[in-house]
Amino acid sequence: MEFPLSQPVVARFEFVTEAGSTNDVLVQHATGADASAWPDLSVVVTDNQTQGRGRLGRTWLAPTGKSLAISVLLRPELPGGVPLPSHRLGWFPLLAGAAMTQAVRDSIPAHHTVAGRATAATTAPATDPENQPPTHEVTLKWPNDVLIDGYKVSGVLSELLPDARGMVIGTGVNLSLSEHDLPTLTSTSLLLVTGTAPVTDEVLARYLTRFTALYAALLAADGDPQKSGLHDTVNELCGTLGAVVRVELPGGTDVIGTAQSIDEDGRLVVLNHADGEVQAVAAGDVTHLRY
Repeated sequence: MEFPLSQPVVARFEFVTEAGSTNDVLVQHATGADASAWPDLSVVVTDNQTQGRGRLGRTWLAPTGKSLAISVLLRPELPGGVPLPSHRLGWFPLLAGAAMTQAVRDSIPAHHTVAGRATAATTAPATDPENQPPTHEVTLKWPNDVLIDGYKVSGVLSELLPDARGMVIGTGVNLSLSEHDLPTLTSTSLLLVTGTAPVTDEVLARYLTRFTALYAALLAADGDPQKSGLHDTVNELCGTLGAVVRVELPGGTDVIGTAQSIDEDGRLVVLNHADGEVQAVAAGDVTHLRY
């Protein structure tokens, strides 16, 4: 498979016809004997991942050729070769989620979203609703899922390298899955939303272009998510903010409350309905509750 749009965007690009896990493949390359040949922003991609996994040990599987698994190697350094402070690493799943949210928005023809709400781009008269195309809300669910109208189209899994001097960001996106292919009842695909199978290279190039731009801005701003604009970008895209959520914390406890903000370390700040206390959540499985 050729990727003329995607290959020039990153430092090294490898498409493999099959992989158990693209994250595992890239970690092996990044830590093996030829590690120096795999620089910052090296990418491994497949449309046939046989042992994909998501957060909390969940499996992530899809029929061959109908989704993409994308892994990006990061060896982040600030200007002058200074290592990125470890407390900033929590922003990378959000960065990847933001990049994919933007790419998905760009991949839905005749639609665009503003401030978390979708509007139709059309020449049809506004007074004729029958000629208006359907609108879709494309949002980021903290920390790293992309939703279209509340249905998951993409997810992110980040893993530190063994030496903790870099990380691999794995992202899966559902391209042309039919209703019968969907892994869960809360999933969707670009095909199901638009009615047209997307061009794989176009979707991937949009993601990598958005990703590299956000990444470059973050490093240029000395890893500061506010100065780089990353914090504002994530806030604008994040549909979790303002929602009533259940957060399943590591260890098995739950917090039900209102998601208020994202703090400077990328943590979700939740107003706990049980005790009225504000709690910053660094990791957890989030469910948007509807009453």
